[in-house]
Amino acid sequence: LYTKFDLQCTKYQLFKVETIGDAYMCVGGIPNGQEDQTVRVALFAMGAIEAAGSVMVSEERLELGCVNIRVGIHTGSVIASVVGDLNPRYCLFGDTVNTASRMESNSEKGEINLSPEANECLRDQAWEVQTMSRGILNIKGKGPLECFFLDQSSENWKRIHSTLKIKLRDVHRSFSSKMETPRSDHCFTDSTLVEDLPTLLTDEVDF
Repeated sequence: LYTKFDLQCTKYQLFKVETIGDAYMCVGGIPNGQEDQTVRVALFAMGAIEAAGSVMVSEERLELGCVNIRVGIHTGSVIASVVGDLNPRYCLFGDTVNTASRMESNSEKGEINLSPEANECLRDQAWEVQTMSRGILNIKGKGPLECFFLDQSSENWKRIHSTLKIKLRDVHRSFSSKMETPRSDHCFTDSTLVEDLPTLLTDEVDF
C-alpha cells in the first residue's frame, strides 16, 4: 500500500515526510516552491484513496474487503530542519503539522477532510473545484472550525487536474534519475521557514 502511495508522491512531485504507525504524511511546496501545491496534494489524496481501495485487508479473509483510509489536508507555515546526528532526517515542525493530524482524525473513511485554510487555497488554485461544508466541528486543540469534504467525483477530479502545472509524462524520467542517485545526495543541511504548505496525513481505519 505504501509503495502505491510513494508512486503517487512521485507522480505529483510531493515530499514524503514520514510514516507513523499506519499513518502516511506528505507535503507540497517543499523543498522547492510550487504554485499549485494544494492542487497536487488534493490529487494525491484522491489517488491514495483509490489505491487503498485496491488493496485487500487480508488475502486469507476476503470478507474483510479492501483497505479504507481517511485523509486530512491543512495549509500553513512550518519549520523544516534536519534533526540530530544519528540517522538524520528532514523533519517538519509547527502547528500546521498538528492541525493536519487533526484534520485526518476528524475525517471519515473514504473522505478527504479540508481545513478552512486548505479549502480556501484549493479554491484559489482550482476555482471550479467542488467542496462540501461539514459545518462547524469542535477540533481538539483548535476549537470550532468549519471543515469541508472534497468532492471525489470524476468531474471534480478533472476540474482539479486541469489546473495542474506539471507535465506528468516527465515524472517517470525524474523518478528514474532520483533512484540512480545516492540517498545522501538528497539530504538537506539547513533549517528553513517554509510558508503556506499543504500538509496531508492519512490513516487506515475500520478494516
